[in-house]
Amino acid sequence: MTISPILGHYRILQKIGAGGMGEVYRASDDRLGREVAVKVLKPALANDPDRLRRFEQEAQAAAALSHPNIVAIYDIGMHDGSPYIVSELLQGQTLRQRLASGPLSVRQAAGLAEQIAAGLVDAHDKQIVHRDLKPENLFLTHDGRIKILDFGIAKLSPRVGAEDRSAEDLTTQTRAGTVLGTVAYMSPEQIRAQPVDHRSDIFSLGAILYEMVTGSRAFKGQTEADTLMAVLAGEPSEMTQLRPGTLPAFEQIVRHCLEKQPGDRFQSARDLAFALSTVASTGTAHFQPPRSWKKKARALAPWLLTAAALAAGGFLGVRWLPGSGPLYHRISFERGTIYSARFSPDGQGILYGASWNGGPLQLYSTVRDSPLSHPLGLRDASLLAVSRSDELAVVLHGTPDSREFIRGVLARSPVAGGTPREVLEGVRSADWSPGGELAVTHFADDQNRLEYPIGTVLFRSNGWINHVRFSPDGRRIAFMNHPIPWDDAGAVCVTDLAGHVTTLSEGWLSAGGLAWSANGKEIWFTAAQDTATTRSLWAVNLSGKKRNILTVPGNLTLQDIAPDGRVLLTVDTERLALEWTGKDPNDVRDLSWYDWSVAKDISHDGQWVLFEESSEPVGPDSAVALRNIDGSPPIRLGSGTVGGFSPDGKWAVAVVPGKPPRISLLPVGPGQARQIPLPQLEDVDAGGAHFLSNGTQLTIQGNEPGHLARSFLLDIATGKLRPLTREGVRAGLASPDGKYLEGSSAPDDRIVAFPVDGSAAPPVPLTAAGTHYRVAQWSADSKALYVYQSRRPPLPIYRLEIATGKLTLLRTLTPRDQAGVVTMAPVVTNLKASEFAYSYHQFLSVLYEISGLH
Repeated sequence: MTISPILGHYRILQKIGAGGMGEVYRASDDRLGREVAVKVLKPALANDPDRLRRFEQEAQAAAALSHPNIVAIYDIGMHDGSPYIVSELLQGQTLRQRLASGPLSVRQAAGLAEQIAAGLVDAHDKQIVHRDLKPENLFLTHDGRIKILDFGIAKLSPRVGAEDRSAEDLTTQTRAGTVLGTVAYMSPEQIRAQPVDHRSDIFSLGAILYEMVTGSRAFKGQTEADTLMAVLAGEPSEMTQLRPGTLPAFEQIVRHCLEKQPGDRFQSARDLAFALSTVASTGTAHFQPPRSWKKKARALAPWLLTAAALAAGGFLGVRWLPGSGPLYHRISFERGTIYSARFSPDGQGILYGASWNGGPLQLYSTVRDSPLSHPLGLRDASLLAVSRSDELAVVLHGTPDSREFIRGVLARSPVAGGTPREVLEGVRSADWSPGGELAVTHFADDQNRLEYPIGTVLFRSNGWINHVRFSPDGRRIAFMNHPIPWDDAGAVCVTDLAGHVTTLSEGWLSAGGLAWSANGKEIWFTAAQDTATTRSLWAVNLSGKKRNILTVPGNLTLQDIAPDGRVLLTVDTERLALEWTGKDPNDVRDLSWYDWSVAKDISHDGQWVLFEESSEPVGPDSAVALRNIDGSPPIRLGSGTVGGFSPDGKWAVAVVPGKPPRISLLPVGPGQARQIPLPQLEDVDAGGAHFLSNGTQLTIQGNEPGHLARSFLLDIATGKLRPLTREGVRAGLASPDGKYLEGSSAPDDRIVAFPVDGSAAPPVPLTAAGTHYRVAQWSADSKALYVYQSRRPPLPIYRLEIATGKLTLLRTLTPRDQAGVVTMAPVVTNLKASEFAYSYHQFLSVLYEISGLH
């Protein structure tokens, strides 16, 4: 096949591949100055209407997708009667080429399959089914990412495209009984030419997973007919026979993908990705199939069921075998966040507060052994406690802070419904005494206080207190104390009703979730040690002796314990994701690196995002990274906590802790990093360093020995410091004209502008702005700030006029996937507020009742 060296503004450089429908070339996009891949339909097929329609569908389907694990489509055109598609140029090899050198390890295969499943989630959410997944259509890039190729025979549902087109028109079957795809990877329903949906792709991915680990196809025969029959009626050989040492958990996940009936498989790619993550992250998870497997499941020993049975979504009624140990019963089945859960006083019902599928927070109730939950009609309310007389304690109108609500109003509400009666402002946690009185954690007088009864202070904390719980006899109150205001590190404490407080267990890196054991002799809680990355279930007695109860490769949060010992807990996945959006609000792109990507700055042209990655793969120190919005791999600049770009965009400034602390200037392009030690300061606030508009000075926040933290002006050339604010007052971003720093006042937390020149002029208060706003950026004219309040989506962004305090709505930001998003922050933008980058905190929870834990 010979084509013109010029297709539109694409200059053909060389042929790099060929497929059933066309050939692929490396080309130069002379308009944008980048290399691309161009796929051209074969001339012999250019006049075939069916082939043309399929080719157009490839472009239509793939162009609708924007995901790091799906090849990006840039353009489509026609040249000399032949259509062509322009996509990103990939460097690496196909999965088929990789498998030619041998099978993968279970962890490698699970990690790659998790990426594929993530790409399928994006496609399936847009009602696009690939229908031709196979190793040839999966591409491994040099940086370890896998890309899904060739949506050429993708089936678009009737909801995609023109509404007046029939489902038959949108299918890729050319005539009755004709099937497309590669036989060994096709689902049974696809072979039978029956209607297919997203579960067909899950079957194909299961066949690929099998081959990744064993090196052999799951279904094969001497002829194509034999292979067809193997898919329809055969069972693959045991993976452990072909690859000794294969984890039983992994094999059960693969076999669940390969069920003959779609209803018996994983019901979504999200569920499959979640199950795979337990294997990819630990290599040791175990999996128990749901009841639908009982007729043909290969019996696993009872001890195989651990974390993945809890974590994997979509499995109904996962249980241990009778007498084999704990019994797990799944309570929730929607996708989203569970904020709190409690047993009803009789122990037969469960009440919980949840936000499902991006919807509002509301309260639900369910009864034991029922898969149905019923809304109680109470929204914008976070459940705190249930009294013995069936009265609820809830927080109304609170500000979300992770999965808790702060600055809310405590209210009492009957379970049966009715208008809640407001009791007290500034409450975070509460519990009912056996006699029906409330103990609360209450923010007052610049402190968090444990009060019982309300108004009587038992304990004060300079940090924060949560998970207040009465002992069964009502004589003691257990709680968690978090001494650092911005951190969930904490300790388990107990007090008697006279305020004699004992710390039973401290030093936990992350602590959340607490309840008394059924006999009242221990306090059970979920927490992570400094050597762990996830929370486990622990117990501590009143003498301070602790023990581990349950550890799984996933986050656990204890919710409640019933009088008969049943435990209510959630299994959680958590991440801080990073997205970018431009002038078109529908153009939203995921720029996350791993699972904790914090947006810090954006270039003036909006094309580069500076962020910080704090997940386990980057090592013990946070990584300072840069990423282009085209989705190309991140560039790691260095370590530390990054502040922002220099005015010319050539440097990034980061804070590196130590003795002494130091400032690190990291070159964005070629060059060497520069270190500025700060021996004058005892500590420097992480992320608190920013360039002034002159590019020669920085603002930093830190404290001199024996003094409170304040803001300083640092001269880069000399390293000299000059105080900018009084002790205890901190400021941040400098205005483009170099005259002011934005900051916040205490204790009301209002935005304030501080003069940079140190003049005696008083700060300029922006009193009309209200409280608890964060600053995304200054305006280019230095007359306004772009501000927002951390909250669940959608997130409004405002222009705040400095002179008047007037707020004008600029934009509303909404993550592409809203399920489980509890807060959006931080947000950064450029001086024109034309492009935005933001992080969002996503919790996905599954609620379980567990019997038999001791």
